[in-house]
Amino acid sequence: MKIRIVNKSQNRLPAYETAHSAGMDLRAMTDAPVVIRPLERKLIGTGLYIELPEGCEAQVRPRSGLAVKHGITVLNSPGTIDADYRGEIGIILINLSDSDFTVNNGDRIAQMVIARHETAELIETEEINLTERGGGGFGHSGRQ
Repeated sequence: MKIRIVNKSQNRLPAYETAHSAGMDLRAMTDAPVVIRPLERKLIGTGLYIELPEGCEAQVRPRSGLAVKHGITVLNSPGTIDADYRGEIGIILINLSDSDFTVNNGDRIAQMVIARHETAELIETEEINLTERGGGGFGHSGRQ
């Protein structure tokens, strides 16, 4: 699959870091360091604009290293970039640690996974088919 991308940052394009990586790292584009205080969230630009094929989405996900080492995650994870969106890719970061975290230009702040999706037609009905699990609620699976 080929995806058209405009890069208005000075950073390199997102890329798969290994042969079997599912996600491409996204890098911050900032004019100056951005400090995210504990429990604070900030929208960080990337300078990237993409043109996805119909039937595809780009999922924005946290980077595990930032999460475990610094308590930094993507707030609306996974974030979805729709095929008809043409604005800048922005990453909503939140600091769940007890220390300030600084984002610098070019820092790897998230990853992007390209995925195909289905478009469903919803059919309104009075009832749905029953299953063995039924409607037991959240966390109900496997419990009697």
